[in-house]
Amino acid sequence: MSSALFVRHHLEDTPGLIGEAFGARGFSCDLVMMDESTPTPSLEGYDVLVILGSKESVYDHEVEAAWFGRELELIDDASRQGVPILGICFGAQALCRFHGGTVEPSDAPEIGWYEVESRGDAKIVPGPWFEFHFDRCILPAQAELWATTPNAVQAFCVGKNVGVQFHPEVDERQLRDWFEADLVEHPREFASRDELLAQTARETPAARVRAFDLVDVFLTHVAS
Repeated sequence: MSSALFVRHHLEDTPGLIGEAFGARGFSCDLVMMDESTPTPSLEGYDVLVILGSKESVYDHEVEAAWFGRELELIDDASRQGVPILGICFGAQALCRFHGGTVEPSDAPEIGWYEVESRGDAKIVPGPWFEFHFDRCILPAQAELWATTPNAVQAFCVGKNVGVQFHPEVDERQLRDWFEADLVEHPREFASRDELLAQTARETPAARVRAFDLVDVFLTHVAS
């Protein structure tokens, strides 16, 4: 059986719909914490690394000194061992930075369910996908752009590594856990928490199908 290691940065984070998708494709899934109080996880025995989101920014020097520097080393270790990475939101931004790109504050944050535009030969379905980010990626030259919105890069690959700015793992329970933990500050200019939760509940069945499709796209890319 293949194995996937999921790295989270908050106790409230789970693999969610993406974990379900990997499990349905025959993967055993392990979840570990990566923060200032935990050791860097080992990749021994794993076939895939999935890096989940964070409320932090990859350009925060204090965060890098506390633990993100070790996460960059983990990405380097995975690259040297040939372990492909799926980066989600913060995880995508970490990949962007590792491969020589830039991450910066966005002047148009995205919170809620957004359609994306597929680019090139990528098979990213339009969505809607759940977004909750305040930063954006400026991709390195060697990256292949897979999807965008008018405001931000939404999906890309560099070699076998794939990053998605949106949150394909999110269902109603995950979003509720974020809000209850005050993991994310919800700006007033966006839809209310109750509205977002209600919309997420409606979207979850179709989002599950899209998450499975995204994992298939990732695994097909890795195998190509």
